[in-house]
Amino acid sequence: MVAVLFAEGFETIEALTPCDILRRGGVDVRLVSTGSGKTVKSSHGIPVVCDITLDELDPGLVDMFILPGGMPGSNNLYADERVRALVRSHALEGKPTAAICAAPYILGQLGLLQGKRATCYPGFEDRLTGASVVSASVVRDGNILTANGAGAALDFSLAALEMLTDRALSTKIATAIMKA
Repeated sequence: MVAVLFAEGFETIEALTPCDILRRGGVDVRLVSTGSGKTVKSSHGIPVVCDITLDELDPGLVDMFILPGGMPGSNNLYADERVRALVRSHALEGKPTAAICAAPYILGQLGLLQGKRATCYPGFEDRLTGASVVSASVVRDGNILTANGAGAALDFSLAALEMLTDRALSTKIATAIMKA
């Protein structure tokens, strides 16, 4: 199961595109609210009703965590001690962990980018502690997947699908949506 973490102020495209692409690929995706209720508002005021809250999540069932960017969404994710603990533990176990836009800074601040290549939204590079910052829209290094912004959301989502399944399925979905 993939857990996409939704905090108040998330970037809509970066949060919902992975949900859509992964579900098209047959992956079990849960929209997870980090707040007390299931409805979370994006940075543009768009309300999204999540499947579950973080308190209802069984971390043992999570194959991949996805951290959408957006402000103040990324800061709200980082401020949540539960998010930091879950993501850190998950990534240190070598399990797939993905972040887009500003959210890769969370991985950097947790020490998860040490010796890895990563990308992020311009201006957050200094917070990718230990990373070799790459000027690319999407970067995968081992179990870590990062992307630089909303414009990369589709490629980021297809790369996440490939990480969880295989290139053939990712290519099939890309072709079906007229991407390839």
